[in-house]
Amino acid sequence: MKVKTLIELYDERPLENVLAAEIFHPEQVIYICPDGATPRNAKKQLRKYFSHRGIQTSLWFEYVDIFDTRAVLRLFRKLLAQHPDAMLDITGGTDAVLFAAGLACAEAKIPVVTYSRMRNRFFSIHHAPFAHGVSCDISLSVEDCFLMAGGSMRKGRVDNSILSGYMECFDPFFGVFLQYRTRWDKIVSYIQRVSAAAEDGSFSLSVQGDYTVKGEHGSRLTAPEDALRSLEEIQLISDLNVVPEESVSFRFRDSQVRSWLRDVGSVLELYVYKACLDSGLFDDVRTSAVVDWNSDEKSNAVSNELDVMCTRGIIPVFISCKTCMIRTEALNELAILRDRFGGEMAQAAIVTAEPAGASARNRAAELNIRVIDLNDLQEGSLGQNISRLSKA
Repeated sequence: MKVKTLIELYDERPLENVLAAEIFHPEQVIYICPDGATPRNAKKQLRKYFSHRGIQTSLWFEYVDIFDTRAVLRLFRKLLAQHPDAMLDITGGTDAVLFAAGLACAEAKIPVVTYSRMRNRFFSIHHAPFAHGVSCDISLSVEDCFLMAGGSMRKGRVDNSILSGYMECFDPFFGVFLQYRTRWDKIVSYIQRVSAAAEDGSFSLSVQGDYTVKGEHGSRLTAPEDALRSLEEIQLISDLNVVPEESVSFRFRDSQVRSWLRDVGSVLELYVYKACLDSGLFDDVRTSAVVDWNSDEKSNAVSNELDVMCTRGIIPVFISCKTCMIRTEALNELAILRDRFGGEMAQAAIVTAEPAGASARNRAAELNIRVIDLNDLQEGSLGQNISRLSKA
């Protein structure tokens, strides 16, 4: 059956505002929105999302005091009189609106459907046999998830389009990191010091520096000869020449590798990114995914960077990577991002290159965040943990 008009109950959970339209492709969608509580740019957000997804449907928005049952019922009656061929989706909305919707449906034999997250299907609630058991087999991208929730994806630190040319080096790179994990921050600090850019921002891939350089707070950093030789073995640097107590010189493979070797956390992020790809479970995988909260390029909007984000079908997975101990602030931030841009079906995990303590695990459990720690990384069980995330 072709759905001409879909009446949708606007919800704070973004997926529930778009899923029925994704599946049934109505000619128009009418959103019943809480007066005064709906985001100001909700219209713009949803229109941008549907345009990005290539769904051609007109959108209309009706505002009502959702706690005034008579007002909501009058609105339903008006809409059903104007659109007798409408279908109502009651997946979203508040209890007050759903009660009024029930009263309206008792008066009119219109099709009513709802979505089951457990079964990932739509079901007929009232006169909608054509929709009963319809599977939600769509696949969302990371950018889709941001747009759906009113955000947008911005350019991050890493150009994901070029990563396929580096896949063979991510595992060896991580192996070097594990070997020198306890010294990694000092190794990276040394590389930063000897490869600093010029005042105009330009830099050379060829590096020439002192064997011992100044560190932070008056400390001294000595050339990590063993780590540099390991990096040369996996071809991230070349032409390494060390004159003990005097100088060090080498050449970065390219500018992208230079940026990774100058950043403490990149190695773990790239390793997790590759593990997600290698699992073969996801429709989209991104690293350094920057989300602008309000999707307005001209504003000074709040933005956050997600170390790794994946999607499988309509389920997004948010992953934070830390080379240090897990802090409560990091868990709270991850939970906020998951809830804001993923909703109830989203999954989240934090990967740490340190053993996870009991307090961190307890807080993560409270927030429904999976913890993957040093033991998992050393045992090679990262892929298994990621697989569990995709199926949760």
